[in-house]
Amino acid sequence: MAPSAPRTRAAAALRMKQIALDNQSRTIRCLRVQLATERRGLATIKKEHESTQVALEASHKTIAGLTEIGLCMSKKIERMKARKQHIRESHLECHQKMKAGIQAALHQTIQGLQEENGAPAPFDDE
Repeated sequence: MAPSAPRTRAAAALRMKQIALDNQSRTIRCLRVQLATERRGLATIKKEHESTQVALEASHKTIAGLTEIGLCMSKKIERMKARKQHIRESHLECHQKMKAGIQAALHQTIQGLQEENGAPAPFDDE
């Protein structure tokens, strides 16, 4: 029985090595599956990130455009306010000239009527 013992030990050692290799193979397959799953997850995250980035850039462009429109509108409003003020001032000046003209005409009419009637002028100091 002595000659079979080394063979049995060698066979047992070989079997142990085969079991270890099988375990390593299973572990490697399992790790490869996990790696593939992680890669798919990362690919999905990358696509989501890219679409978010595109949306963010579009949002920035929209905000910049709206800001520009807002600034243009503000300038336009300021010009309109200045024009309105100028028109108001012109109208007031025109109104005052018209009022002065009416008062002068009225004054001349009163003086003319008084002279025709021979009455003294009401504003003369004489």
